[in-house]
Amino acid sequence: MILATDWIAFHADRTPEKIAMIDQVTGRSFTYGDFHDRAGRLAAYLRDHWGVVAGDRIAILGKNSTEYFEFEFACIKLGALMLPLNWRLAEPELLFILNDSGAKGIVYDAEFEGRIPTLVAKSNAKGRLRIDSAQLGSDDAPSYEDTIGQTNDHVWMSPHTTHDTALTIMYTAGTTGHPKGVLITHGMTLWNAINITTPTGLSHESVHYVVLPTFHTGGLNLYANPIFHLGGTNIIARNFDPELTLKTISDPSLRVSHFFGVPAIYLFLSQHPDFDQSDLTAIQSWGCGGAPMPVAVLTRYAQRGIVVQLGFGMTETSPTVFLIDRRRALEKPTSVGKPLQHTRVRVVNEAFEDVSPGQVGEVVISGPNITPGYWNRPDANRDSFTIDSHGNRWLHSGDAGMVDEEGCIYIVDRYKDMYISGGENVYPAEVEQVLFQIDGVADAAVIGVPDDRWGESGLAIVVLKAGCELGADAVITYCAGKLAKYKVPKQVVFVESLPRNAAGKVLKRELRVQFS
Repeated sequence: MILATDWIAFHADRTPEKIAMIDQVTGRSFTYGDFHDRAGRLAAYLRDHWGVVAGDRIAILGKNSTEYFEFEFACIKLGALMLPLNWRLAEPELLFILNDSGAKGIVYDAEFEGRIPTLVAKSNAKGRLRIDSAQLGSDDAPSYEDTIGQTNDHVWMSPHTTHDTALTIMYTAGTTGHPKGVLITHGMTLWNAINITTPTGLSHESVHYVVLPTFHTGGLNLYANPIFHLGGTNIIARNFDPELTLKTISDPSLRVSHFFGVPAIYLFLSQHPDFDQSDLTAIQSWGCGGAPMPVAVLTRYAQRGIVVQLGFGMTETSPTVFLIDRRRALEKPTSVGKPLQHTRVRVVNEAFEDVSPGQVGEVVISGPNITPGYWNRPDANRDSFTIDSHGNRWLHSGDAGMVDEEGCIYIVDRYKDMYISGGENVYPAEVEQVLFQIDGVADAAVIGVPDDRWGESGLAIVVLKAGCELGADAVITYCAGKLAKYKVPKQVVFVESLPRNAAGKVLKRELRVQFS
């Protein structure tokens, strides 16, 4: 199927004066006509000055802003792949992503300009463009706003773009110590928008408050891109702030109708002294995902007449797979409900047979919202998908699930050792590689343990070499210099040995029983 135009161009033609997005930091608002014009000018600049062509990867290192979405749709017009960079990552992690993807350049916030010289010097990402929306920069890179103003040409999306064309490459933490680049296509993004619209009541009249980071699939697609698909309005917060969030979603002049957050966001909002006094009746839909939601927090909102719908998804699923319906949200507070309309889900055993209700198996997912694969990772493509006897392709989620008699699914554990801290995925193998770099460490394992603030946090379990002395603070300090803050273990314990099976694999289940 050939696409005639991109979403923003469509709305710019039909409703050019409709407000598409509001930048909360700068106070600037942009109509769909503005949005389309600015994205097209940016695309022309990247084509003419960076030589960007279809299939190229272009990185963006920035906090949430209207420029972020202009950049996204500039890439769509060019047929290039947007490469969102997690600004919380350490320099070696960012360099791996830039070099693995072969990014051609970086668009970045002035806030991060001090990181750019090293990233440019040690990668092929030579193009630079600085965004000054939150603060003024001081380096010699071209200014984003000047570039938009001085470019007179405009790029339109190629008529040869199809639903199979990739528009984003998004890196997720890797179980082998390196992140994997997930390819996200136009079709995946469309089907996510379709899937999420019915259970949330999104429409062209909706106003969504964007607080999740836009370097994540959640920040882009829950529900910012679905809103753009429908022609609604996004209010974009630079980052989550409990007090500002409560003021925004209770301001009658802003008419915020939809909100999505991770459990930590809901927890922090509920703990704010203004929570009980804030008028939250304008919100039509409250969505949550990224980690299990404590039942006590759900109950806290229910006492205010607010039903929070728990969901589940992955970067690889664009991301929505589940969002429990309102009538079951409080009846089954630990369930994610049933799959959404255009997604298929099974819970299977090791023989890839459906398990019976009450039995635990792996959650596997199929449908038009599933990634075609990983960038330059034939091993991951081989191991992450199964073709069944009917020719259907299933993504292995790595999550253990259970189905009840009604067909509702519960995510009960993770087969992979990943844990979620403050909505961020952490893979222990990546942290363990850093631990093994520390002088005196003979053996190490990392597990996620309950954390009242972040849901889960890392516990490093360390075996020292004979005669060596090492303190917990030294371990944490070393990790802080190598890893993003949310990946750094919050606690360290020292043991004489780690439990292992006959094949030499650390028995993390035993460690969880012992330390959790």
